[in-house]
Amino acid sequence: MDYTNINRRTFLAGSGFGLGQAALAGLLNADSGGVSSSGYLLPKARAKRVIFLCMSGGPSHLETFDYKPKLDEMNGKPMPESFTKGQPIAQLQNQSLKVQGHLTKFKQYGQGGQHISDFLPWHAKMADDLCILRSLRTEQINHDPAHTFMNTGTAINGRPSMGAWVNYGLGSETKDLPGFVVLTSVGGRNPQPIASRQWGAGFLPSRHQGVEFSSSGDPVHYVGSPSGTSIDSQRRVVNTVSMLDRHSNRSLQDPEVSTRIAAYEMAFRMQASVPELMDISKEPKHVLDMYGAKPGDGSYASNCLLARRLAERGVRFIHLYHRGWDHHGGLVKYMNTCCGLTDKPTWALIQDLKQRGLLKDTLVIWGGEFGRTPMFQGKGGAGRDHHIKGFSMWMAGGGVKGGIGYGATDELGYNAEQDIVHVRDLHATMLHLLGINHERFTVKHQGLDTKLTGVEKARVVKDVLI
Repeated sequence: MDYTNINRRTFLAGSGFGLGQAALAGLLNADSGGVSSSGYLLPKARAKRVIFLCMSGGPSHLETFDYKPKLDEMNGKPMPESFTKGQPIAQLQNQSLKVQGHLTKFKQYGQGGQHISDFLPWHAKMADDLCILRSLRTEQINHDPAHTFMNTGTAINGRPSMGAWVNYGLGSETKDLPGFVVLTSVGGRNPQPIASRQWGAGFLPSRHQGVEFSSSGDPVHYVGSPSGTSIDSQRRVVNTVSMLDRHSNRSLQDPEVSTRIAAYEMAFRMQASVPELMDISKEPKHVLDMYGAKPGDGSYASNCLLARRLAERGVRFIHLYHRGWDHHGGLVKYMNTCCGLTDKPTWALIQDLKQRGLLKDTLVIWGGEFGRTPMFQGKGGAGRDHHIKGFSMWMAGGGVKGGIGYGATDELGYNAEQDIVHVRDLHATMLHLLGINHERFTVKHQGLDTKLTGVEKARVVKDVLI
């Protein structure tokens, strides 16, 4: 093959020296002065993989992790204009704004005295495993663009998702499954749709995009063998098509042709690996009971168990979406629904990873696309509007300190004001834990050195790292 007109990454793929080997070589380079010879790889990675638990719709930080006594004191009183003047408040524009106190009680748990609400009794049991970030900020106030910003670092459609970036930068540890897998579940109020572009590859080669697995019915569309077709005959077809494509690509030198060849090969291997992966009925009864999982039910509980099974098999990025957290009204009712579906399975996932020795190198992240306002919104009972100025998320495992809180909002939970963590900082910290220098991890696109953390300054939140 003539390598004079192809980029570095295509060269690595074509020469057999894949990104996994490049990453290993970089990680073994102890004389790099902080960055490996490959440019963006750090000499040490604390995490090998990510499980991102997305509570789609935006859970209220004021009913989960952010306790504000002043909020209860001012319940029902006018919201001070000094907090809200000129601020984007999606559904509350031109309305009389009243403070909404907490709709549940908080207690302190663990050695660090973490404030966790009564909606999350199973989270309370793992308080010492959690690093709760209470000072998140984002930039988009409506669901789809907010998801896009959380997943890609920009509101511009068509950019690579964080899972695709990670898969591109580090490669997969498994040959029989995609390096980036997506699982979805639903339950709660007003489940917002999730577009597949939220796990897309953007301008990166398409083999790095997320592959959605269904925990009920056929796990992956169009992967099963056609009726009357044997494995041997399929193997011959795949080999022949791959040979023809490689022959054609000698002159084209198109990375997407290589991607298509790899997709054929992956689809063939997935025919054997995916059914075995998805069959959770073979798990011991005590494990199924711990999660509350039932084979084939498509629940968040089953998806958490599948996340552990994917992590065991070397999948690099596992993204779970639970749709139903958009609580403009009926907040108490629907918080009970959503927490009832997700609280115990999340605890079970953390415990299962710990018991198997996987949590130490698995970064688990929990949170939504934004938070909720301290002001009242009532549609079928008290609720809260979308909020981007301050909200909570948590991380566990993968080199993160457990049992601590980081950052703070103001006395009403409106503005993040202490140790602010922007979404870009979250991305930078995630990449750092995976052994990637976010400032050097760039791809040339439309004449720009494009990166997940964007052009504005992003920081690694080093105070939360072990």
